[in-house]
Amino acid sequence: MQTVSTVLDSISDVGRDTSRGGYSRGVFTSAELSLREWFAAEATARGLAVETDRNGILWGWWDVTGSRDGALVTGSHLDSVPGGGAFDGPLGVASALAAVDLLRERGVQTHRSLAVTVFPEEEGSRFGVSCLGSRLLTGSLDPDHVRSLTDTDGTTFADAARSAGIDVAHLGRDEEAARRIGDFVELHVEQGRGLIDLDSAVAIGSTMLGHGRWRLSITGQGNHAGTTLMADRADPMVAAAQVVLAARRIAAEQEGARATVGRLQPVPGGTNVIASRVDLWLDVRHEEDAVTAQLIEKIHGQAQKICAFEGCRATLTEESRSSTVHFDGALQRTLHNALGRSFPGTPTLPTGAGHDAGILGSIAPTAMLFVRNPTGISHSPEEFVERDDADAGATALADVLEDLL
Repeated sequence: MQTVSTVLDSISDVGRDTSRGGYSRGVFTSAELSLREWFAAEATARGLAVETDRNGILWGWWDVTGSRDGALVTGSHLDSVPGGGAFDGPLGVASALAAVDLLRERGVQTHRSLAVTVFPEEEGSRFGVSCLGSRLLTGSLDPDHVRSLTDTDGTTFADAARSAGIDVAHLGRDEEAARRIGDFVELHVEQGRGLIDLDSAVAIGSTMLGHGRWRLSITGQGNHAGTTLMADRADPMVAAAQVVLAARRIAAEQEGARATVGRLQPVPGGTNVIASRVDLWLDVRHEEDAVTAQLIEKIHGQAQKICAFEGCRATLTEESRSSTVHFDGALQRTLHNALGRSFPGTPTLPTGAGHDAGILGSIAPTAMLFVRNPTGISHSPEEFVERDDADAGATALADVLEDLL
């Protein structure tokens, strides 16, 4: 059996970002398409039957019965944030493949089909909607809206998906795929310091923090940077800067809240040009959905006041929103029992990040395993997993899958 790190080493050069550092693997870009081909080859080498469904989700099937309905499913994603780390997404996919190897080495006889999956656009880094593949599968996204989404270069999701061989006429709720998922277990690198502080290699997920993404467009008056007096300006960049600070202040006043502006785009973006418009994207999170709604309302209200003072206008558009998810209690107990032998005392941790497992919880019992990240840093080149911890995670996943099978 290959170690998880060995499997990951084979894709370590794919999608390297020489300007940002780390990896940029946007969905349906050349890097992500290469990783999809890599997965198909790895799954086929393990005797798994590979297929791509109507929403671009990859499935590698270990068939043992005449029906795939109610199968046990595991996997993650291969796309990344711009300049992301090596483990967010690929660790879960590589660990699932390694777990298949372990199950075969153990001679596990199963009476239930198993599938390893890869979900597209989990990060939402290219088209702005996180967990897009799983949302399409479950029917929580309008296919017409998805087809019209555009990236920063103006390419539509429809065109990008067609380039990957997907018939975009059939995007949307997939009843067949939904029936196939009896239970879903996702392994992921931990995106925080919980496990390093607990001195444990793995943990079981308890909840996933509710969150949403909003685009705030601030419109002012584009003009010449040299000829326009300061008193005569309606500069949306000045308003945007104040909104960023206001979002931080409003979130800091609410216990457990997070508010982040990680992307800001001036139009037209010239050095000697006062922008005519600035688009900024807000990521807001809290365990209580009502509080998340209150936070975004407060930020929007403050943005309106700031823009009025600066002679600008603000328009807020919701791009995605997910409620707080409590992972299936019975499945969590199954995971604790399965890990009791090799990983006694496995801790339970919440996560502030979003995952496909949270979206799929609307159609099937779902659970998560987290693997220790000694830096506590994620969505960054500094994200890390020790080789021994990666193998421990794959072993834990195999233990869980064996019990569920």
